Amino acid sequence: MENIVYILPLFGVVSLLYVAWKSAWVSKQEVGTEKMAKIAGHIQKGAMAFLSAEYKVLAVFVVAVAALLAFKGMSEANSSPLVALSFIVGAICSALAGYLGMVVATKANVRTTNAARTSLGKALEVAFGGGSVMGMGVVGLGVLGLSGLFLLYSKFIGADWDINKVLNVLAGFSLGASSIALFARVGGGIYTKAADVGADLVGKVEAGIPEDHPLNPATIADNVGDNVGDVAGMGADLFESYVGSIIGTMVLGAAFVAAPEFASKFDGLGAVLLPMVLAAVGIIVSIFGTFFVKVKDGGSPHTALNIGEFGSAAVMVVVSYFIIGAFMPESWTIGGITYTSNGVFFATLAGLISGLGIGKITEYYTGTGTPPVVSIVRQSLTGSATNIIAGLGVGMMSTAIPVLLIAAAIILAFKFAGLYGIAIAAVGMLANTGIQLAVDAYGPISDNAGGIAEMADLPKEVRQRTDKLDAVGNTTAAIGKGFAIGSAALTALALFAAFMQQANVSMINVADPNVMAGLFVGAMLPFVFSAMSMNAVGRAAMAMIEEVRRQFKDIPELKAALEAMKRNDGKEHKDWSAEDNAIFEAADGKAEYDKCVAISTKASIKEMILPGVMAIVVPVLVGFIGGPEMLGGLLAGVTSAGVLMAIFQSNAGGAWDNAKKMFEEGVDINGQTYYKGSEPHKAAVVGDTVGDPFKDTSGPSLNILLKLMSVVALVIAPSIALELPAVSDAALLNAPAIEMTVSTETAEDGTVTETTVSTETTTNAAGEVVTENVKEIVQTVKTEVVK
Repeated sequence: MENIVYILPLFGVVSLLYVAWKSAWVSKQEVGTEKMAKIAGHIQKGAMAFLSAEYKVLAVFVVAVAALLAFKGMSEANSSPLVALSFIVGAICSALAGYLGMVVATKANVRTTNAARTSLGKALEVAFGGGSVMGMGVVGLGVLGLSGLFLLYSKFIGADWDINKVLNVLAGFSLGASSIALFARVGGGIYTKAADVGADLVGKVEAGIPEDHPLNPATIADNVGDNVGDVAGMGADLFESYVGSIIGTMVLGAAFVAAPEFASKFDGLGAVLLPMVLAAVGIIVSIFGTFFVKVKDGGSPHTALNIGEFGSAAVMVVVSYFIIGAFMPESWTIGGITYTSNGVFFATLAGLISGLGIGKITEYYTGTGTPPVVSIVRQSLTGSATNIIAGLGVGMMSTAIPVLLIAAAIILAFKFAGLYGIAIAAVGMLANTGIQLAVDAYGPISDNAGGIAEMADLPKEVRQRTDKLDAVGNTTAAIGKGFAIGSAALTALALFAAFMQQANVSMINVADPNVMAGLFVGAMLPFVFSAMSMNAVGRAAMAMIEEVRRQFKDIPELKAALEAMKRNDGKEHKDWSAEDNAIFEAADGKAEYDKCVAISTKASIKEMILPGVMAIVVPVLVGFIGGPEMLGGLLAGVTSAGVLMAIFQSNAGGAWDNAKKMFEEGVDINGQTYYKGSEPHKAAVVGDTVGDPFKDTSGPSLNILLKLMSVVALVIAPSIALELPAVSDAALLNAPAIEMTVSTETAEDGTVTETTVSTETTTNAAGEVVTENVKEIVQTVKTEVVK
């Protein structure tokens, strides 16, 4: 067990071997018809084009920041130029996680569609198989990268470094992961929502065709967006939370190294190694859970996913208890406070329970048929304005219980294990990231599968099966977003606490005007950041709408096919006239999908730069100009306001989305049934269009903003740390030494005389000992400190 540091990277290797095996299995599944393969090829080509363009821009950013970090590392005693290596490895791992997920997701989508031609169970197996590649890829790269660098710095290159220096250098890994995650989330969110708005407004509302219809020029860009936003973006988001929570806990665990009770626990490093071990074992538990996700025809995909997800969570709770007992002493005392290993376990449990609770509350506020969503449906009867008002109200109200759960988790975790407890609670929430992310990534794969079924004009029963998977996917995505927000809050707090420790800040005093100023600036940033991303979506969507309208107007085959569809509204193709069928067939492939893909790609790459740079530059400027306390105020402000804004936007968008879907399935209100194409449905489409950038762009991006700013603060902490009170040589020379002698004498009559002699000596500059202040106290008992 003492060689655990050498064993940990093997867990990452096991996860990546699972990824290779599952990816090969997905690739072996049948693609389907030639038309299905052609559509899937367009989606894959668009997704890879976006990633290629994004990574070219980010490569320049990574090189520039790495150079600055190397220079910073050279100028600090408690750091090293190797912090740049950590940063580069973190950035590569984050980008690679997104790439792996994207490649397999764009393979799994069409294979899920083909599997749905035979059975629901087979379609679920393929979709979840693709999602599990994303999930296990993220945790495998996270554990392999972190544990590999820790091994390198602690046993080889930095064998003579103390643990604080090792962790300072290792923090660069989290910065690299966070930077790529923010750009991936913002860029992917802008891409997907620009395409979605164009496909919805012009396709559904103006032209009266489904967003996934092959005549809709924006449909390929829309399906590409599902992958770049919800697969690569979500993967990078949770990868960053995953490694951020681990590193934050490791930094706080370093404070326990000096405790004598830890001497027998891995050379005092038990608290430092614990989060990595929990994450590594979580990989095995997540892999175990994936084998239980199965459903028979007629069964519930939701139940199957819950068995895998919650089953593995239960196993992880049991395993965590024994791991914590092995790595932590039964009890120890630091700063006069006694902690216990059971307390650490309960803190971990608090994090896990709050994460599950936030997920279920998110499901309540965004799920199809729930009271909040039904209230939006009802208010759609009176138009778009009341639909939007209702959605805003639902989003705002949805912040209450999740914030109370986060607050309760913080208080309980701190009570059980101090600041280390808050950090380990985040690790507990994210220990099952592998299967959690597999369930999340399953959603966009199922959504893509439904789109391909629509574009390939497959039989209705195929679309019904993919819609059933997609409906569950929407719920799992909502739960995943809730989990991401909860983990972001606890991870940011863990990193915040680690920053305070590294910067020698003992307290953030809100009565200090500098701290108060930082608090207000921090609370303002999520609003500015959201505005930037929302405006970016608006600008990109305008260009997309204009392009789709142009194609409908200028391409004769598309124009004629739309007219034929209006003449045969509600009829199946077999009931159309031969002439109209011929017109429709002539339009096949005439839509210029690549132009819409190019618009989304160009806009997202351009618009993602400013918000990303702001998130990195602002904490650096505040830290170096205003000092660490002001930076602490900034982090407190951005964390509190950012969490609230993220919950509000994600849940409002999710509720609007499912209100629209209820109309598309047919909904009864006051004895009248409303369907797709009705006036209330059009109002719901407008609400959903407003909510799209809320739930898929600015909302999820805020999770990364508050973690990235905390990571930046942690990385620069050694450079701006407060000076600890130091004792000068002169003070040491002149410091008095007090010696006491106590003697007692008992008289014959039994009287006890106690004599205390206190002698104070000092050493002068010449090195001579000077005795003074000799005091004698008779018959007085007095307790004094002897130095």
